[in-house]
Amino acid sequence: MVTKTLTITEDAYNLLGGAKLKDESFSEEIIRLFSRKRRRPLSDFFGILSEEEGQGMLDELKKKKGIEIALHKERLKRLQL
Repeated sequence: MVTKTLTITEDAYNLLGGAKLKDESFSEEIIRLFSRKRRRPLSDFFGILSEEEGQGMLDELKKKKGIEIALHKERLKRLQL
């Protein structure tokens, strides 16, 4: 395998290192980040949100769903008159 040496700033290195998955080389990370396919397994997203953040999102979605249902019912009432 042919390799190349790149010079990057420490800030760029830290950003790249922060996005790297566990047990992933920098080469694998760059390929993952810049490949056209960009499909990632669902397991890559586990743990992104805390339990509280996830519950907050679910609560907000339920509230919005309730509002949409109420608006829909109101529209149906107006159409029946």
